[in-house]
Amino acid sequence: MSTHEPRLLIYSQDGLGLGHMRRTSLLAAEFLRQLPGASALTLSDSPLGQFFTTAAGHDYLKLPSIRKAGPGQWDAVSLQASFQDVLRLRSDVIARVMEDYDPEVLLVDHMPHGAMGELVPALRTPGGRRTRVVLGVRDIIDAPETVRRRWGAEGAYDALEEFYDDVLVYGTRDVLDVAAEYSWPAGVADRVTYCGYVCVPPHKGARSAAPGPWVRPAGPPRVVVMAGGGADAYPMFDAVLGAVDGVHAQTGAEFLVVTGPFMPRDDVRALRRRASRLTAVSDVRRKVHGRGRVARADLVVSMAGYNTTVEVLGAATPALLIPRRGPSAEQRIRARLFAERDWVRWLDPELLDPPTVAGAIVSALTEPPVPAARPDLRGREVAVGHLAARLEMGSRAQRGSLVT
Repeated sequence: MSTHEPRLLIYSQDGLGLGHMRRTSLLAAEFLRQLPGASALTLSDSPLGQFFTTAAGHDYLKLPSIRKAGPGQWDAVSLQASFQDVLRLRSDVIARVMEDYDPEVLLVDHMPHGAMGELVPALRTPGGRRTRVVLGVRDIIDAPETVRRRWGAEGAYDALEEFYDDVLVYGTRDVLDVAAEYSWPAGVADRVTYCGYVCVPPHKGARSAAPGPWVRPAGPPRVVVMAGGGADAYPMFDAVLGAVDGVHAQTGAEFLVVTGPFMPRDDVRALRRRASRLTAVSDVRRKVHGRGRVARADLVVSMAGYNTTVEVLGAATPALLIPRRGPSAEQRIRARLFAERDWVRWLDPELLDPPTVAGAIVSALTEPPVPAARPDLRGREVAVGHLAARLEMGSRAQRGSLVT
């Protein structure tokens, strides 16, 4: 039986974007809020390191960074060693942390087996220790046929059946029935809990947080254009800048562009040069501190990553989503399903000519969608409440075994 404080270990393999980092940081902070005196440790490999501010009791251990080059193909990002050497190093570190940190709960983000199976040795815990192993996944992973093929070939289904006690889905079943769409085994489907979407509490200036009817501030409409990490967002920004003059002529709107910290510097410079010739663009920034800009905007134009989209939903700011073209279908599916519920508008990324983009922005500004029901944004509290309840059940069982 553990004799230390309650401990959560989070594994997150996320070498490119900010979404996984943001989500795991929020869950760690909520775990510490619900269980005062607990500890949370995150294992991740983002090149940005500890990007988000951590709560007291939460720390971060960086793994050597890797990136996916294609199905079943990975490369080391920085180290000159072979990928197999880097993979072995990562797997050894994960297993050692699991043994020495001795968590009550291991929360695995997105990949049941880890990159190229690196998590499996850590999951084979010694018989004397009992860690509750939980998978946390966003509802939309990729096209269902792609997920079924990839998870079958890479051993993810086997890992789910063998090692996992629970599966937390960061979404709602009415949007996507994860177990059915991805053909999860019946035994795994029985362990699934739909938590709602994981996001930060709404900013005090957000429509969803403000008492009474929303009153738009005076002045020209404000449009925030953003893309999360921004590594592959240049085509979207380029298309929006091409539409700025047309939108401004019809609405008087002014634009703030937030590229994200992962956008290549050459691309940022190119956007700034182009924006300098557009009077309706107030600034091009790599990031914006604080969430007030999104909350006070009249429209957000963004890619359709999980974290960015859910943040906008939490602010209740009208949104136009322009998903990435690929290679994953995740963003297209999210944009389409959310638009079907009138939570957002969306534009097919194959239709990025200036008149079409301008028309979509003007339409989203002048006739924002009115949903019949708001999305469930309680995922942070519900997911951690589930973890805490299971942890307490385990503690009671251990105390009972000592008594008997």
